[in-house]
Formats: sequence, C-alpha cells, structure tokens
Amino acid sequence: MVNLVTAQKPLVAGFLKLAGLKSQVVEIEEGTVMHFWLPKKRKSNKKAAKPAVVLVHGFAAEGTATWQFQASSLSKKFDVYIPDLIFFGEHSVSRRPERGPEFQAECLVKALKLLGVERCGMVGFSYGGMVASRIAASHPDLVGALVLSGSVPAMTDSLSDATLQRLGFTSSSELLLPNHIKGLKALLSVAVHRKLWFPDRLYRDYLEAMFTNRKEREELLEALVKGKKEADSIKFSQNVLLLWGEDDQIFKMELAKSITEKLGDKASFQGIKKAGHLVQLERPCKYNRKLKQFLIEHL
Repeated sequence: MVNLVTAQKPLVAGFLKLAGLKSQVVEIEEGTVMHFWLPKKRKSNKKAAKPAVVLVHGFAAEGTATWQFQASSLSKKFDVYIPDLIFFGEHSVSRRPERGPEFQAECLVKALKLLGVERCGMVGFSYGGMVASRIAASHPDLVGALVLSGSVPAMTDSLSDATLQRLGFTSSSELLLPNHIKGLKALLSVAVHRKLWFPDRLYRDYLEAMFTNRKEREELLEALVKGKKEADSIKFSQNVLLLWGEDDQIFKMELAKSITEKLGDKASFQGIKKAGHLVQLERPCKYNRKLKQFLIEHL
C-alpha cells in the first residue's frame, strides 16, 4: 500500500524546483553527510548575489515539510538553503557519536562553508532554533541576523520539566517521538491553533515516513537539555527576531517576550494571531511577510 506522506514528496520537490532550488547531498567528512535543498544557480559575483537565508527545521519533521510554504516566497529575494539536520530525512547521517545541538551546529556550519556560504540569515524553528542559536552565538561572522520561531536559545532542565508537566507528558521522547497514532494526535493537538482531523491512515503513514532513526533521535533529545549556566552563556551580537504564534502551547508567548527582554535592544518580538507552535504552516502568508521584512532590513 502506498504511503500517502511519502507519495506527496515528489509534489513538494516539484514546487521547490519551480522556486529555483535543487536537491544536493554534502559530504561534510567521511561518514557524515547532510542533505540540502539549495539554489540551482549561485552567482559568482558576490555583489550581485542575493543574501543567503538558512531555514532550520524542528524535531518532528524534515526540512521541506517544515518550510514548504516559505521556500517560494523567500526565493524571490534570497538564496534559500533548507538542510535536513543529521538523522532527519533520508540522506543526513553520521557515524560520529556526538548528539548535542553543538554537534548539529558544527555539521551545519561545515556544510555551509563547503557550499560557499560566507554570510547568511538563519531562521530556526523549535529544535532548529536551538541549533541556529548555537551557530549565531559562536559564528557571528557567518550569521548576520537570527529569527527564532517557537524556540528558545537553549533548553534547560527546569524549562523542559515545566513544559512537559504543563502539557501532560512524562518525557521529551513521549512528546516528540510518538510511536503510535494516539501519541502523534496528542503532539498535533498541542502544536496547532485549530483542531484538525485526519484519517488514522495518514497518521500511520506520517509515523512511518517522518520518525526514522529513532535510536539516534532519542539520543539527540537526551543531549538537548543543558544546565542554566551553560544556557545563559549563549549571547548574540546579531539582530534577533522572535516570530511567534500567539497561541503556542509548547513555548508560550509570555516566554518569548521574556526572552526578548532578556536579549536586550537588538531583539524584537512579533506575534501572529490564530496560530500555534506550527505558526509557519498555519499562517504562512502573515509569517512570510514579517519574516521577509526583518531579513531585508537586517541582511
């Protein structure tokens, strides 16, 4: 029987190709490769080239599933790069034992340099925002502007425990790595503003298509939580936008405003009404307008 989620991938790939992107696997080092959707043609004249924007996905889906509504909109003014982080998607894998967000950040930075990206804006959603934050803090020469959506610069043990308790989950794996339809429905119910209905077959196909490399992803979750001191050490020199769904139940809007205040004068917050954690999928037009405006101003 055809997997309905997998069957849609060629259609999404077709839209990305129409937006001027192509699929490419980058060998970062022996045993470590990362898949990208990236510009088909990159101009050699740096002054004529578009600014680069890197879109970093969350934990429950690969790059194209997360950013399918942003690629075409952004590609008119930017060179768009959509990576699949290590152990996400079909082609991004590594034999290395590291699992923390700094490992993902290191791999992504190396891949971007191999692709010739010297300066970019970075947009991170949820888990991807934590990876993007690591890169922005440690590579200010590479990242000219940072956007976080439904994310925090680093996940602390206290924030993780409080979030899971409030949502009614016992562990991050239970929330973010469901292994049955009931668990996936529970994840979706806290991730969106509007309650959605899908047939059970679609949930089953999504579990099969998107939740691969389970052992490695469990290890990624275990390595995600950091101590408060380490989390507080992440500082940004860039302009930072926290672009949020106002009904985000995973990372509340009040948390986003608190982070914005803590980051100081270079940080700003913009909320989008009638949107939850998956704000870029629920309200793509509003999200894209606000995102493009910030990137045009700061890249």
